[in-house]
Amino acid sequence: MKNSISCGFLLGLAVWAFIIVLREKGIVIPVISNHLTDFITLPMFAYLVEYIMNHLLKYHWQPDLKFIITSTVYLSLLFEVVCPMLSEKFTGDFWDVLAYSAGGMIYYLAKVRLFTN
Repeated sequence: MKNSISCGFLLGLAVWAFIIVLREKGIVIPVISNHLTDFITLPMFAYLVEYIMNHLLKYHWQPDLKFIITSTVYLSLLFEVVCPMLSEKFTGDFWDVLAYSAGGMIYYLAKVRLFTN
């Protein structure tokens, strides 16, 4: 892993920013506005934790399947159960949980399995 931030991570931030701008302008593209951000959340979260561990804290760490699964459960509980209880701005959605799961599994298979073996 290089010292620079991943282009994929920066692209994910750009996608999030673009979707936020669309939402603020009242433009809603159903799948993109509702589930794309959830799909890229777990890969971005895993990458960010890996970057912090390896480059800032100087560990040699790589997310494993257990990390991906527990992160999926954590983010799902936080954003689909707890946040909707605290604010009407959030809605709990099973499709979002599937998006977190799919994003996490694709990240795991692509990053951990394909690029490190």
